[in-house]
Amino acid sequence: MTASPEPVAPPRREGHARPILALALPLIGGHLAQFAVGLTDTVMLGWYGVEELAALVLAHAYHFTIFIMGSGFAWAVMPMVAAAAGTADDTQVRRVTRMGLWISILFGLAALPLFLWSGAILRLLGQDPSVAADAETYLRIISIGLIPSLLMMTLKSYLAALGRTQVVFWVMLGSAVLNALLNWALIFGNWGAPELGIRGAAIASVLLQLAGLLALVAYTRAATPEYLLFQRFWRADPEAFARVFRLGWPIGLTNLAEVGLFAASAFMMGWVGTTALAAHGIAITLASATFMFHLGLSNAATIRAGRAYGRRDERELRDGAAAIIAISLALAILTVALFLAFPEPLVRLFLDPSDPAAPEIVVMGAGLLVLAALFQLADGAQVMALGLLRGVQDTKVPMIYAGLAYWAVGIPASYLLGFPLGWGATGIWAGLVVGLLVAGVLLMGRFWMRSVRIG
Repeated sequence: MTASPEPVAPPRREGHARPILALALPLIGGHLAQFAVGLTDTVMLGWYGVEELAALVLAHAYHFTIFIMGSGFAWAVMPMVAAAAGTADDTQVRRVTRMGLWISILFGLAALPLFLWSGAILRLLGQDPSVAADAETYLRIISIGLIPSLLMMTLKSYLAALGRTQVVFWVMLGSAVLNALLNWALIFGNWGAPELGIRGAAIASVLLQLAGLLALVAYTRAATPEYLLFQRFWRADPEAFARVFRLGWPIGLTNLAEVGLFAASAFMMGWVGTTALAAHGIAITLASATFMFHLGLSNAATIRAGRAYGRRDERELRDGAAAIIAISLALAILTVALFLAFPEPLVRLFLDPSDPAAPEIVVMGAGLLVLAALFQLADGAQVMALGLLRGVQDTKVPMIYAGLAYWAVGIPASYLLGFPLGWGATGIWAGLVVGLLVAGVLLMGRFWMRSVRIG
């Protein structure tokens, strides 16, 4: 059921594709399962009520923004553990993972007031008071699960860096199934459970996060006892704490910058109109699903680059990077072909044919999917570059590059093309492509011209 860790001894000079795919495919499956969890929440609350769905969308965006910042420290654990494993340094594996868990707990505690007072914050941001109130109900409950979810992210990074990616996939797949069952019971009041609506969705999410954390802790204790991860867990390690923090905070801000780009595009789509926003939602969902493949490959790139970095093996780093970029490019080309060949059928999957607005949404959504084809190439390039740079523990300059590309180029380009130049929804998406393309060029340049030199 679980894969054995990859050997830490220097590898023979052989093909990279097979070991990369063996590492990446379970990670891709795990990301797709996580994507399915959010999709299930949206679909089921959409069945329950429009107001509840609006509140959930708002609450998810609020929660994800905070979570993605905190997850930067969890993601920092991955390259650090990979580098330590590359030199068989068990002590460093334990130290950085343990302090990653510590920082996740501290971040979760620091973020708690943002959840408790979320209603007031959302109203200050101009949201409808009734929707903000429902969102606050959800967020106050889901706050209980923030620390468990961040601890899960840290343990997933630790296990993936040791080559144990299949357990990550199985835990996330189990979470997706459990989420659907809990939502069915608690949102709608089935199987003798109370009908709780949006509160039920929040409770289901908390139960899901607790169950996932317990499963990963149990597996970690049973499968990796040699690292003594939880032994004397309360003992502080200031040096390792500082290293994880220094590597992690730029990752968190980089994540936040990218989330901000897409959030801004959604706000601008709302200015265009309801039909544009609906078409945007469908197109971004399809693009997000295919992005999970590149994200899993990016995680594999971080691990492989981290091991080569730990061994100071520049040739292995270069060859592995070239191979994983080629795989990502091949997947992007397949996605481009899919989006260009079947744009309207893909959009129709999300629509009720009897809805009078459906034909207009299909036409607009199909147009956005043509841009999403370019989107795949740009987005794949930037996330692969970020994964490789994190593997060599280069995060501060990439954070600056990402911030410039997303906020100084992407958002202004979307606004300029969408409104002053009058391109509307198409212009907003063209701006997204421009921002992501600039990020890809800058970040790939950073890796190949500087960060790859570790000898």
